[in-house]
Amino acid sequence: MEKTADGNHRIVVRRKMPVPRELVYESWTDPESIREWMCPGDVISAEATLDVRVGGAFRIVMRSKERMHEHVGTYEVVDPPAKLRFTWAGLETPEEITRVTVEFVARGQESELIITHEGFSKGKEAERYEMGWGTIADKFAGYLAHSSKPSRGVSFRH
Repeated sequence: MEKTADGNHRIVVRRKMPVPRELVYESWTDPESIREWMCPGDVISAEATLDVRVGGAFRIVMRSKERMHEHVGTYEVVDPPAKLRFTWAGLETPEEITRVTVEFVARGQESELIITHEGFSKGKEAERYEMGWGTIADKFAGYLAHSSKPSRGVSFRH
């Protein structure tokens, strides 16, 4: 975690992914895939509604045994298969709108996932998200390593 010039906090999570970036991007933007890996901490299931286009909105609901964590946002950058950037707001703290950038970097037959989440006014909140995104990235890498799901044949058009 680092403090930015504006006094806010930024976290960066990097993970090696066992498949080419096109498949990583495709899985990141697939609501069915998200059900499997966007489950940090005590979250046992996730569901997502995604409109992956500039100006499109998303809604992700993560459920634990005791509560629901709902997040919403709007896509600002959609550059397949290289990058997504979107706003992020938890309905538990709707006044705190942050920004997430997800980069998909080619590394031969594998890739690197870089998640940058910035704009946190509180360091404690940034730390919580750093752990959450770290867990999500680990589960995502495991999902991709063991998924026998074939490519959806998505063409990357703007």
